[in-house]
Amino acid sequence: MPPATETPLNPTICRRMLVAYLIEQLPRPNNPTLEEATGWPRRTVQDVISKGLPGHGTRVRFVQEGVRNNDGYYELQDWGSFDRDWIATHLAEICRVLDVSLES
Repeated sequence: MPPATETPLNPTICRRMLVAYLIEQLPRPNNPTLEEATGWPRRTVQDVISKGLPGHGTRVRFVQEGVRNNDGYYELQDWGSFDRDWIATHLAEICRVLDVSLES
């Protein structure tokens, strides 16, 4: 039997995993912080949080601070179907698929 070929990671799923990872890892992550970390436009980040993550059971809450609607940060409440340890182990590969370079 021939060896199994490795299936490439799906970029859509990688975006969702990376955003969940960043929300947990960055201090007080908000849209501008996530846009800066990923290099993605605001709408992409917003869509991943509002539409992409809930489809995996991943729960994100916005913690409101200040008086403006966008004053605050995101908090990851539940990883859903994502495996935090798997994402951390494969972070370099996820970033490679998305052409994202996270600064250490």
